[in-house]
Amino acid sequence: MKIALFPGSFDPITKAHVDILKRSLSLFDKIYVGIGTNSTKKSLMSIAQRLEMIIAVFKDEPKLEMIAYEGLTVNFCKEIGASHMIRGIRTVSDFEYEKAIAQMNHSLIPEIESIFIVSKPGYSSISSTIVRDILRYGGDVTQFVPSAALPFLK
Repeated sequence: MKIALFPGSFDPITKAHVDILKRSLSLFDKIYVGIGTNSTKKSLMSIAQRLEMIIAVFKDEPKLEMIAYEGLTVNFCKEIGASHMIRGIRTVSDFEYEKAIAQMNHSLIPEIESIFIVSKPGYSSISSTIVRDILRYGGDVTQFVPSAALPFLK
């Protein structure tokens, strides 16, 4: 069974995240959507709210399982039996950052491979950070997040 982890903060989930996940479904038997705790980011939503939101967005997708975790992502992959880690790439700077992390992860646990999925051009400017800023200042994020996520952002 081919198992992957798609880790992120998902604070909130965006249409770009959804696109990467949907495009990854045919590659794996099971994908965990892992909500990691990032101590350097000021969260908009609690972990429980993010889990509930992602479950609502993907309620009809049996290959996905949502889960929260702490610690090194590569260690969590090993814990859940994931042989692959999925990462979305929007820009050249994303690639440089993700490449460095993938190389470090490979040094720690060589049997876990990182898979990079390049975002569609229409989604390359969407990030959770920008969406959080728009929300903090009362802006409309309808075009950036899946409709099932909107009730969680009120």
